[in-house]
Amino acid sequence: MGSFSIWHWLIVLVVVVLVFGTKKLRGVGKDLGEGIQGFKDGLKGKEDEKPSQLGNERRDAPQDEASRQDSQRKDP
Repeated sequence: MGSFSIWHWLIVLVVVVLVFGTKKLRGVGKDLGEGIQGFKDGLKGKEDEKPSQLGNERRDAPQDEASRQDSQRKDP
């Protein structure tokens, strides 16, 4: 009762293909594969250049303002 035979799985597969269509299933498979690949790359510490550049730009702006304020405090 607890296990399904190959015929049960084939019927489920046919129903899923009929409901969703092959094009949509292909897109879902592609998205899932890209998501898993991105997760693996994240675990390895592999980073893209664009996010690190955005992070550095955001950090530079407050530092520039802080350094200006420090320089104004030092010059009475």
